[in-house]
Amino acid sequence: MNKNMQRSLTMVLPAFLIAADQISKKLIVDNIAVNSIGYSFWNDFLWIVHVKNLGIAFSMGDSVPNFVRIILFIIIPLIVMAGLVVYILRANGITVLQRWLMAGILGGGVGNLIDRIFRPDGVVDFVSVKFYGLFGMERFPVFNVADSSIVVFGILLLITFALEGKNKHEQET
Repeated sequence: MNKNMQRSLTMVLPAFLIAADQISKKLIVDNIAVNSIGYSFWNDFLWIVHVKNLGIAFSMGDSVPNFVRIILFIIIPLIVMAGLVVYILRANGITVLQRWLMAGILGGGVGNLIDRIFRPDGVVDFVSVKFYGLFGMERFPVFNVADSSIVVFGILLLITFALEGKNKHEQET
């Protein structure tokens, strides 16, 4: 398999994540009333809820004017996502693992962008986890599949960069 085909194959991951994100959000919208708890598991540790988020992470920016929201939460992320696609497909200085991790971030980013564009009432969030008062929070802010993809793949990508830097430093000394 040639290099371009291998790189193009990484676009399967964002497609899968976007589908999983949108299907899960559709199930929530169709089955759980907004601002309510649909299901509770493990002695209230995990709730499946239905909330809308007009902002970004932790509802930051939910009260900014609509035209600012369009620029900050739709136009700029669209440009960043397009740039990320180009980088994933063309970059030579990253590992195969890093390419796949970036593709995971892309999938999550596009999943939430779809909501921002096609759901004017906000991104659908639905996973609520008990936080037991840690950092003053009884529950962690509600999130979705796209949010999880961005965070998990982002952390793993940072770890690969840190390990790569450590290895280069050890080889130089």
